[in-house]
Amino acid sequence: MATTATATPLPADIRLMNATAAVLAAIGVAVLVAVALLWISHRPMFAVKSIRIDGDLTHNSVLTIRANAAPRLAGNFFTIDLAAGQRAFESVPWVRQAVVRRVWPNRLVVHLEEHHAAALWVNSSRTDEASDKLVDSFGDVFEANLGDVEDEALPTLRGPEGAAAHMLAMLGRLQPQFTALDAHIDTLDLSGRGSWRVTLDSGAQVELGRGSDDEVIERTRTFVATLPDVNKLYPQHPLLYADLRHHDGYAVRLEGITTPADGSAGKPQNK
Repeated sequence: MATTATATPLPADIRLMNATAAVLAAIGVAVLVAVALLWISHRPMFAVKSIRIDGDLTHNSVLTIRANAAPRLAGNFFTIDLAAGQRAFESVPWVRQAVVRRVWPNRLVVHLEEHHAAALWVNSSRTDEASDKLVDSFGDVFEANLGDVEDEALPTLRGPEGAAAHMLAMLGRLQPQFTALDAHIDTLDLSGRGSWRVTLDSGAQVELGRGSDDEVIERTRTFVATLPDVNKLYPQHPLLYADLRHHDGYAVRLEGITTPADGSAGKPQNK
């Protein structure tokens, strides 16, 4: 009769020694690989040889961008901090956003997006702040040389810190209202208490008052729709000032028309 031999299991201490040896061997191989990769990554062939810059370059030349950003880049193809590189390029005037990526084996490619100026910015809550600031089409405030702005008719936004994006959106809603009067908004003001005022290119000021954006727009729409009636009565007297903060209408001041308070004939126009 045949019998089947049964393998004798290894003692526990032998199995532990074998497992420990396997783990140590794996760690040793990993360390050797890491050291080899570290040595290879620091070879001169992986030093960044070129930086290609593309994208929106209206206000900057490639040479100017390189001169400003390249000195702030550190490391080679493997070790360079791409986030730090992005910040370096975004610190260049007029650059809104930069995307930096590696291209094997020793190049960087940088795609830039520039700010597109939509308005001048004045922070009304800080009188000591520099005036050479702009608001881009996204509502972001940035610093730039105002001499580089092509549009000399940019409106001015004057408001508290952090209000630029809201004010730019409001400007976009208000301007079409005044276009019906053949007028352009030169300055839009927002007070710390939330009261709006516009100064037109004619020099006339219009107090729009407080309230939700929709309420301010509706008051403006009513004013613009009815002002021609006032102009028909006084065609030779341009608008100087209007106050829309009245519940039942608005008050206007016209050039050459005085009120009894001035000691002369005439009366203010209320709608």
